Amino acid sequence: MQSNRLIFIAHRGESYEAPENTLASINLAWHKDDDAVEIDVRMTKDEKIVAIHDNTTLRTGKRLMNISSSNYNDLLKVDVGKYKGKKWEGEKIPLLDDVIATIPDGKSLFVEIKSDDKIVPPLQKLIKRKNVNHNKIRFIGFNIDTISLIKNYFPEFESYWIVEKISARRKFNIEDIILKCKSSKLDGLDMQEGKYLNEEFIQTVKKTGLKIYTWTVDDPVRALQLYSDGIDGITTNRAQWLRQQLQGGKID
Repeated sequence: MQSNRLIFIAHRGESYEAPENTLASINLAWHKDDDAVEIDVRMTKDEKIVAIHDNTTLRTGKRLMNISSSNYNDLLKVDVGKYKGKKWEGEKIPLLDDVIATIPDGKSLFVEIKSDDKIVPPLQKLIKRKNVNHNKIRFIGFNIDTISLIKNYFPEFESYWIVEKISARRKFNIEDIILKCKSSKLDGLDMQEGKYLNEEFIQTVKKTGLKIYTWTVDDPVRALQLYSDGIDGITTNRAQWLRQQLQGGKID
């Protein structure tokens, strides 16, 4: 049974209601008193770090602009709110700088690195300039080499390796994953939700001293089971709603 407090992480902000990775969805999450917010970041041509999931603006902005080959001022011309409804019209792609400024005391921001290693120097300048408290930001990423480099540059910041659901055709070796994570001096894993994510799996990870989070879970029944199995945190599109659904499960 879970002994530590389970945290609910708002996936790209409160993205069920508001447009993902915008100040609107992020601030809505803080307004709802969510424990943490997860965002995706990429680097622009002029080395600005921005919050957006895809490598282009097509899906959320209905205009095709590549993030890495566009300057930030040009990206500001794209409306990434109105796809979610007229209420959100006018939302722009935010800078990581501006997102960090929204983090309330006692809350944290999970920053998923979508760019390659070139993002590290501008990220280092930003963290230093803003004098960011290490408790306010946790780095996550799929590329273990990049997330390991970030951990090397920012050892005081928690950093996690994101691992996708393993195909049935691919041998899944949890020991190898733990070894890679530990050898890179990372703080834990952020695993895609799946049937393999059970109590045995979770406790195997935690017994090594690593933390383990999961994404993306919107089903209260599954969330309660993961809590009982010992998961440290759940990334969800409906963070406040999911927490409320689990109140009967005595989530602290």
